[in-house]
Amino acid sequence: MEGLLDQWLWKEEYWLPPGVTWKDIEMEGDRYPLPRDLFYTLPLALGFIVLRYVFERVIAMPLSRQLGVRDRVRVRALPVPKLETFYKQNKQQPSQSEVLGLGKQCGLSQRQIETWFRHRRNQDRPSNTKKFCEASWRFVFYLIAFVAALASLIDTPWFWDHRECWQGYPKQPVAEAHYWYYITELGFYWSLLLCVSVDVKRKDFKEQIIHHIATIFLIGFSYCANYVRVGTLVILVHDSSDFLLESAKMFNYAGWRKTCDTLFVIFALVFLLTRLVVFPGRIVHSTLVVSLDFFQPFFGYYFFNALLLVLQALHIFWAWLILRMVYKFVFMGKVEKDERSDEESEPEEEVEAEEEEETSWEQRKGALNSKLASLANNCVLNNLTNQRNMNSRLPKAR
Repeated sequence: MEGLLDQWLWKEEYWLPPGVTWKDIEMEGDRYPLPRDLFYTLPLALGFIVLRYVFERVIAMPLSRQLGVRDRVRVRALPVPKLETFYKQNKQQPSQSEVLGLGKQCGLSQRQIETWFRHRRNQDRPSNTKKFCEASWRFVFYLIAFVAALASLIDTPWFWDHRECWQGYPKQPVAEAHYWYYITELGFYWSLLLCVSVDVKRKDFKEQIIHHIATIFLIGFSYCANYVRVGTLVILVHDSSDFLLESAKMFNYAGWRKTCDTLFVIFALVFLLTRLVVFPGRIVHSTLVVSLDFFQPFFGYYFFNALLLVLQALHIFWAWLILRMVYKFVFMGKVEKDERSDEESEPEEEVEAEEEEETSWEQRKGALNSKLASLANNCVLNNLTNQRNMNSRLPKAR
């Protein structure tokens, strides 16, 4: 198996510039990238999943109660076996003809069938506590990773001068801190990809899948090709704003609106600066243009830059969603929903139904009192009108 991998997957012309071999980047006394190190990230990803499970139940859930996170009380659908079977085997939103067919089979009206499916869909919607736990786990990881990476990179020459990313390439030793930074980040993104089916499904679900896959390929390839210096900068740029977004989500679920809005504005500024200015203007420019001063283009050069451009396209997509939210915040006075990745994928009718169910008793009582008052006024006016009509008819009768 190792010989087959060396022959087909680890071919030097794929990963290294022309004329450079794997033995050329081996340095005595220093750590250097080895492709087999990437296999350590798979058991590490499983460890992250177990750690996340413990964190959410031991730390995140008690913290959610302390911060005042409340879950919506939803009406449970009545147990109807035929509807439950259709819901699980076919689809959650039946067509008009399917509703009529199910109504005949179950002896229910069309409205009852539609109400049952709406209640059943609401049962499967994630609670605020679940979303808070997910956001808090990602917040803790991104914050720790960002602080640790910044501390290890701020004294490096390539942090300030990006030409230093390519000095002596590919014969560049890898520091122990940067090695663990790479392995930990790759293991974490593997865990996110493995848990994507059980996590809250958001409306940018497809974009998140593309982002995770592109990030895994980017980290894995840059490590094997010893693009570690510029790779650490790429990861640092992404972590710099992600923990701000997750903290804004946490306070949003807890109902701390002002804190959430403040954190979101800070996140938006950092995101737009790092993803639309620093990332394309410094990092992508360095990998596309500056690197050519030090080596000739090869397959890895095109592959690495293609992945960076995919990430940049996703940055532009998310930036557009964020700017829409900033517009709402400036002209409407509040951030209503997380346009980037915090809103689950759901039909509009379900949102409207939830809003109707969340109407407070005071609002209903006020509406009822106003209707009763209106009805009473109408009754008084009708009595006065009838009395005037009777008085006007009395002289004629006499």
